[in-house]
Amino acid sequence: MPEDAFRALVEELWSQVPAAFAKKVDNVALLIEDEPDAEVREREGLEEEDTLLGLYHGIPAASRGELYGVGMTLPDTITLYRLPLIEEAHELEHKRNLSFEVAMREAVRETIWHELGHYFGLHEHEVQER
Repeated sequence: MPEDAFRALVEELWSQVPAAFAKKVDNVALLIEDEPDAEVREREGLEEEDTLLGLYHGIPAASRGELYGVGMTLPDTITLYRLPLIEEAHELEHKRNLSFEVAMREAVRETIWHELGHYFGLHEHEVQER
């Protein structure tokens, strides 16, 4: 999937986050990268065969105190990794007998929700349960 088509899909699915959640998302930048770089891989403890579909980095909304945002506060980030998401979509395509487009939408939508879960303060096991 070309970068521009991927970006358009991410923007479309991000815009579909229900208003009840979207209005609570504050000071977050949505980023797209091809794959995790060496620094992220090391920080996340990834082995050579491991990868990430997405990554939330910042101060979760539930942990922000009264002084959050006073002065210069860089935005938190949600990064979606295009190449691993394409691989995930191909796996879903074959596992569930889906078209690539449907599988890609599912992979990106699920990753957005997963990372939003972290933004809202859920730990990995809690995100997985939901």
